[in-house]
Parts: sequence; C-alpha cells; structure tokens
Amino acid sequence: MQQPYESSGPPAEGPSPRILVVDDDPTVAEVVAGYLGRAGHLVDRAPDGPTALLHAAAHRPDLVVLDLMLPGMDGLEVCRRLRERGPVPVIMLTARGDEGDRILGLEVGADDYVTKPFSPRELVLRVESVLRRSRPDSESRPFGADGLTVDPPARRATKDGNELALTLREFDLLAFFLRNPGRAWSREDLMREVWGWDFGDLSTVTVHVRRLRAKIEEDPARPRLIQTVWGVGYRFEPGRRPAARERDGQSSGQAHRQAGSRG
Repeated sequence: MQQPYESSGPPAEGPSPRILVVDDDPTVAEVVAGYLGRAGHLVDRAPDGPTALLHAAAHRPDLVVLDLMLPGMDGLEVCRRLRERGPVPVIMLTARGDEGDRILGLEVGADDYVTKPFSPRELVLRVESVLRRSRPDSESRPFGADGLTVDPPARRATKDGNELALTLREFDLLAFFLRNPGRAWSREDLMREVWGWDFGDLSTVTVHVRRLRAKIEEDPARPRLIQTVWGVGYRFEPGRRPAARERDGQSSGQAHRQAGSRG
C-alpha cells in the first residue's frame, strides 16, 4: 500500500485533508497524487477496490478519487461499500463519456465525476470544491419546513425527527430548496447556485432531484414538495404535504363513510 504524499505546497490551516486515490493505472495515480500533494493534501493510493476498502477502514479519508474501471471489483461497487460505512465524498473517474456511466456513479452516491482524459488542475479544483462543501457551516443554525430539518454545522438532515442518509450533493440541494421556497429554478440555476458550476451535465441535477425525492417525499412518484415546473425546472413548495390532523381526519371520514355504507 502506498505511503501518503506529504504536501510540498504552503502549510494549510489545520490538518491537511487526506485524499485516497484509487486507480489501477500507476501513471494516472502518480500524476493525480503529485498534483494533489502539491496543493496541500495528504495522498494515499490503492490499485484496486479491496485494497481501497481496507485502507479506508484503517485511515478514514476526507475524500476518495475513484476510478470506475477497476480490476475485480469495479468503482461502482467500491463506492456502494464506502457509502454503506458512512458519508465520505467521492469523485468518480471514468474513461468513458457515456451518460449512463455517469448517472450510475451518481446513483450509487458519487458527489462528482471527471471524464478521462482530464486536466489534473481541473481535478484539483473539483477536489477542493467538494471539500469546501463538505466542511460544516458553523455560522448557520438548523432550519426547515414540513417536518424537514437541516443542521448545517452538523451536516445532518432529518424528516419527522428521523435522520436522512443524504450524500453531500443531496444535503446541499435540500438546504437550498428549504432556504428558497416557492420559486422555480432551472437545472442550470441549480447547478450554479447549489454547486457553483457554470458548466456540466444537466442530468446531474435530474438524478439528484430524483434521489432526494425518494428520501423526503411520501410518494416519490407523486411528489408534493419538490414540484416539476414543465419547461423550467423545479420548485420547492412547503405546505404541500398534508398535515397529520388532515390525514387523520381523512382516515376518520373514510371510516365513517364505510361504516355508514355497511349500516
């Protein structure tokens, strides 16, 4: 197993983020590790999935740069197993530009993806962007609506008091919707406002809206909170979820009607 690359750049404030680079191509891994090391990060490398999982268990990384095409266990399975152990940001590397591959990576919990061949400087910028978003916001207090609450300092979200297992992007998207209810946002708006990107694959937004709906909507097939605005994008509508008393009243009314029909 590779030893971490010490930073050759200026000292960072606090402990340096630890990055795990998983790629079976030693040249790619060497270049990526070198650029990340010079940017001030501690970098470990693993050539395959099982080694990466062992390393992540022994030395929890702050972020994982993960190749999709790995021998034996592919990057999708590695990402799934990493996500099962807890929230860790993942940037997926793929040699193919196929949209299906990118969406699969996002579906299993990757926070970003970069298509090979790529600029190492761009990858460093992506890494630093994801790390910034993953840091707790100590100045913000918990807020929410409709039984949903987000706690930015703790990076924690709950629904009716039950904690939600959200990826980094899903958390940011939910927080943005809760802060900006009632307005329609295009997918381009969401990419720019939520994740700070002026370019990228708009299917990223579609995938994360679908994943978020699956976790916060009572019926994701008929969403009440995250509404689709045809020809525009999406709008968060607080107050669209039936209140508990309303649901109870409906159930009681149904019971009375059924009893009346039997009488």
